[in-house]
Amino acid sequence: MPFQTVLASMVVLWATYFLLTTFRSYILDLDLQGAMAVRRFLVTLAAIGLTVVLWALLKMVDRRPLWVKIGAAIVFAMPVAIAIGQINHFAFEDLQKQLERNFAEERGLRFDDEGNLLYDLPPDVADRAGSEAGAGAAASESLIIAPAPTTDATWRSVLEIALGRYFLLLAWASTYFALLAGVQASAAERREQEFRSAAKAAELRSLRYQVNPHFLFNTLNSLSALVMTGKADRAERMIQTISRFYRHSLADEPTSDVPLQDEFDLQKLYLDIEAVRFPERLKCEFDLPGDLRNARVPGMILQPLVENSVKYAVSRVTRPVTVTVSAREEFDRLVVSVSDDGPGVPDGALHGFGIGLVNVRDRLEARFGPDIGFSSGPVPGGYRTELRIPLSRPNEG
Repeated sequence: MPFQTVLASMVVLWATYFLLTTFRSYILDLDLQGAMAVRRFLVTLAAIGLTVVLWALLKMVDRRPLWVKIGAAIVFAMPVAIAIGQINHFAFEDLQKQLERNFAEERGLRFDDEGNLLYDLPPDVADRAGSEAGAGAAASESLIIAPAPTTDATWRSVLEIALGRYFLLLAWASTYFALLAGVQASAAERREQEFRSAAKAAELRSLRYQVNPHFLFNTLNSLSALVMTGKADRAERMIQTISRFYRHSLADEPTSDVPLQDEFDLQKLYLDIEAVRFPERLKCEFDLPGDLRNARVPGMILQPLVENSVKYAVSRVTRPVTVTVSAREEFDRLVVSVSDDGPGVPDGALHGFGIGLVNVRDRLEARFGPDIGFSSGPVPGGYRTELRIPLSRPNEG
């Protein structure tokens, strides 16, 4: 726990004590109010300092079970309370004597050399008391109103003061343990959040890295086919485009979001690569409204969807197939779709096709939680996959 918080709790406790005792003194209309307030203030400062000592002792059991903390508070608070009691007695001792002298003077009393408070009897009363005492007895001229304080009496006074301060210290220790429990709970919650964030980042990174080997496998197969069929110029163009694609895709942190414009540009590069394989069959269209260019999406989130369209639509037919990538805003949500006008999904392709869809859905859930929409399936004239995620722009955080 920060020392500032601990010190503030001590100051509040002892400042409350100072104010209450000062108010009580004024209510009782005691003498020497100014001098008593100064001494009381000094005692309060000393009490704060000694409470710091108690805190230093209790810090040794900060991470121990509660019953150990309670036992430590009970044990350590006692000597601290006695020290405060002694300081209080020493600070007010001369004022106490002054008040007693004032009291004696106002009521015609006096102190003898031993410190006893005496009342001098009138002569007639003293004579009568002597005669009643009998022959040979010395006549008493004074009565002892209050005997001189002894060492035992002084210690009893100190212990009485210490007992009151003891319970104040226990009250502060209870407050300290409550504050400490709150701080430790907050620290545990922060650690748990950090662990969750780290696990989430690891999951996002793992899912993102699943995309790259899959893409590389497909492109290398395509490049191999071009080389084996003697199409060296088209293979060279594909290599150059692959280089640009990887330079673009690897520039971003795997767990970070990217502008939607960058994601669209990345898919254009990919389709340029595939267009080398299917120059007559692959057509592509991109529809990105200007106000959505900076909307944030997970990097390469569209890659498996576009790959599926090429693999299971373009490569399965001999006619031209158009792959369309579009985005729109609906009710403060970003809707991105990848569609094609191919034959849909052949039965034999369901296994490989589903891996890409599962990857996309898992990445979206890891990034946004359950607050997503994901649909994928055949539509009249082809196949479409649609993503619905919270719309986020850079100025919105």
